[in-house]
Amino acid sequence: MSQRQGRCARVDGWLVLDKPQGTTSTAALGAVKRLFGGPKAGHAGTLDPLATGILPIAFGEATKVVPFVVDAAKRYRFRLRFGEERDTDDAEGAVLERRTIRPSEAELRAALPEFQGEIEQVPPRFSAVKLAGERAYDLARSGQEVTLSPRRVNIHKIDLVEWAGPEEAVLDLSCGKGAYVRALARDLGRRLGCLAHVTALRRLAVGQFDESRAISLAGLEELGHKGTLLQVLLPVETALADIPALAVTGAEAERLRQGQSVRVPSSQRGIVYVAAAGQPVALGRVEEGELRPLRVFRLPGKDKADVDHRRT
Repeated sequence: MSQRQGRCARVDGWLVLDKPQGTTSTAALGAVKRLFGGPKAGHAGTLDPLATGILPIAFGEATKVVPFVVDAAKRYRFRLRFGEERDTDDAEGAVLERRTIRPSEAELRAALPEFQGEIEQVPPRFSAVKLAGERAYDLARSGQEVTLSPRRVNIHKIDLVEWAGPEEAVLDLSCGKGAYVRALARDLGRRLGCLAHVTALRRLAVGQFDESRAISLAGLEELGHKGTLLQVLLPVETALADIPALAVTGAEAERLRQGQSVRVPSSQRGIVYVAAAGQPVALGRVEEGELRPLRVFRLPGKDKADVDHRRT
């Protein structure tokens, strides 16, 4: 029986999905879960239906670190069209205003530094931001007035990749959590005086996950027919490469797995990735020499580390 036809025995790890255009992130997650037989899974960061690209999907124990991936740096490539502002800030929305003015390439390049660094940004009205417990996009779709407050976001880098003027331009964006490409496009259009919206958007990377590790839904279907779906999974700890690592003994690992704190001779502070004998144990927090477990990993065959293992 192929993995597509029956439930995979146990699934722990990460899948880097190349989400197709026109599919919601929730629908893409559902399709992947069905291929794997319905294991516990979640995605790390919603992509708009219009957008394509990297959608990290966590299975089993990897779901415990989804919040860390959601907060990771992201990279996008998007196409900007000048002359129109739309209610969704992308090509799917209704036109709110048109202008005939168009920027030059030099004017666009000159404006980009203003949108780099820590900036204030008002999320799009059609976004997942909550207002009084309701999603902004639900309120907007029902015809209600949506007024969102500005928030601070980090734009690490923004570059002009292609000038297709005077109507369009392609840009690369690297940003921190909470930044909206559609909002940046809207604000850039207003700054240039011409208005603008996004017509194409692709996410190139989320934290440690990029296009070099991605697979399409069609590719997964093919592997499902061959019964080789599990070969595309990445280890749980793949998402934690940017988090400081701390090695513990097997005995200490057992205590951490039981929810107990352990003393560690370490100058490290804050969040750490804990491993024993090279195997994932937990995410923890170190404060004043005490390591407290926050998320404990229970992976098959990895609950018993070598008790003689020492920190390296």
